[in-house]
Amino acid sequence: MFLKVHCSPGAGDIVAVCDRELLNTTITHGELSVLISEAFYGNTPAAEEEVRAALKKADNINLMGKRAVGIAIDMGLITRSGCIMIGEIPHAQVYSL
Repeated sequence: MFLKVHCSPGAGDIVAVCDRELLNTTITHGELSVLISEAFYGNTPAAEEEVRAALKKADNINLMGKRAVGIAIDMGLITRSGCIMIGEIPHAQVYSL
């Protein structure tokens, strides 16, 4: 997986995680098209333990891919029904208000 933490003063940290094979690809579903970019998800490989640690501290979360979403489900941060599918790829966002 790839992991990037965006530090946003006033809004808290945003943790972005995507599955390795999705980085720098575009996924589509109907007219929706999403670029899974290195600019947003970073280029730093992360092991599952690193992803879990980052998610525990995150104020906001953006996840793309089966493994990334699966970790958050396993941690109880989201439910499978709280995810959307973009084609065959699960996507989830978590916001602290």
